[in-house]
Amino acid sequence: MAATTLTFMVPKRQILTKDDLEKFRESDAYNDFVSFIERLNNSAKGLPLGTECFISSTSTKMLELLDKANTYCEEIPPVQNEKSRFGNPAFKVFYNRIADNAEELHEIFSLPPEAIKEVSRYFMKSWGDLKRIDYGTGHEANFIAWLLCFEKLGLIGPDDYTSIVLRVFQRYIDVMRNLQFKYWLEPAGSHGVWGLDDYHFLPFMFGSAQLIGHKYIKPKSIHDKDVVDEYSNEYMYLACIKFINSVKTASLRWNSPMLDDISGVKEWKKVNEGMIKMYKGEVLGKLPIMQHFMFGSLIYFEGSSNELKGQHLECDDNHVHAFGQEFPDCCGIKIPSAIGASQMNMKEGTFRRLPFD
Repeated sequence: MAATTLTFMVPKRQILTKDDLEKFRESDAYNDFVSFIERLNNSAKGLPLGTECFISSTSTKMLELLDKANTYCEEIPPVQNEKSRFGNPAFKVFYNRIADNAEELHEIFSLPPEAIKEVSRYFMKSWGDLKRIDYGTGHEANFIAWLLCFEKLGLIGPDDYTSIVLRVFQRYIDVMRNLQFKYWLEPAGSHGVWGLDDYHFLPFMFGSAQLIGHKYIKPKSIHDKDVVDEYSNEYMYLACIKFINSVKTASLRWNSPMLDDISGVKEWKKVNEGMIKMYKGEVLGKLPIMQHFMFGSLIYFEGSSNELKGQHLECDDNHVHAFGQEFPDCCGIKIPSAIGASQMNMKEGTFRRLPFD
């Protein structure tokens, strides 16, 4: 896409009805987004995180930007809020620092100056919700949209895909884990917005791609603590399993029944194919998630937002919801962080595993 032919715009929401969602799923924007994820997925097949790969100047700058976000996290301590298992208000300070500096931070890239507002908005929205202090797969999708913008502008290409997954995306997940632990971010939506570990989906997809063809690690190996501990630094999927084990009591068959079911599949290739299909249906196909996705000139889609101007669509959390998704369906009932609950239990000396573990 030639940047010179575009009129850049700040992304805004366009999916506000079920008809909008169906229209989106038949659009070029949907096909571009899915195709980009599939290309990233394919680039990671059979590769542990430590694999040597080409890292372009753009990827290097992305890593610098993510390091800056992590520095903000390190500089902003959580508020003393020990009696609450819900999100820590200090996250709002972190979020606002990202928002206040997002455009300036993007000046390190070779972006057209007029594109910075558009591209940086996706980066800003990748970290969670300011008011609800939560995070889910919709925010994760914003990070992929941010990456896609760079491809649309010709700043990354096929040679970058492996480093984008194994370095850039992995670094994003590292920073998000820091945020989740530090600020006890709540799972977005009543069901963790279909994240397989309350928060994320894509590390399971890319992680299952990494494990395709592995001689020893099989889908059922997620139940082997020694395997998970030894290889979690090299495979995203196992890192996610280790995360779940660290914050939830009982075994996977109780706290993560879907992952337990998936572990019965014989080959990682089949797991990966299922993850792609599930992502299309359970993330990109769900109105409670996609109602919050934004579109600009680089990821372009026109829904009914202009037609619905002036109509009352605000929920109790002071943002616009989609028709048919009125509160609590819009955002879900607030769910406390499993991280917060486990850390509080350990502080209080009440942490214990269930007898059927």
